Amino acid sequence: MDIRRIALIALVALGAVHDVAADSSASHSPVGRWHTIDDKDGKPRGIIDITNNNGTLEGRIAGTLRPNEPRQETCERCPDDRRGKKMLGLVILTGLKQQGQGTSATWSGGKILDPDTGKIYDVKLELADGGRTLNVRGYLGIALLGRTQRWQRAP
Repeated sequence: MDIRRIALIALVALGAVHDVAADSSASHSPVGRWHTIDDKDGKPRGIIDITNNNGTLEGRIAGTLRPNEPRQETCERCPDDRRGKKMLGLVILTGLKQQGQGTSATWSGGKILDPDTGKIYDVKLELADGGRTLNVRGYLGIALLGRTQRWQRAP
């Protein structure tokens, strides 16, 4: 085998290892794009982008999965400085910090805004199904008194 062929094989193998490592780390973090699931009909509704800003997670509305559905252009029910802001790009998740490591990690200590009602809840995130599902628990005071939505990682 000539040296160029060996180098090409090595580069391809190195790329494959890098891709596997990237997929593995993505499955252990909520960072990325998620599809929200509507509580009423169980179908995908919105798109949320979650980012990591210096160890704190933040989530923004990135779009809708129902383009023909009438929707609010601005958040008129928001109780704070988000009132009147455009829904697209609106921050709805703030202040989440990682608790624990690996597959047992959770993210808590933050808040979530329900832009439909304008209510703000405490929130806890937990990955499931190998990182394909995000359990988003909104609650008041203690997590036991709340409800969980299951978001799906966007393809």
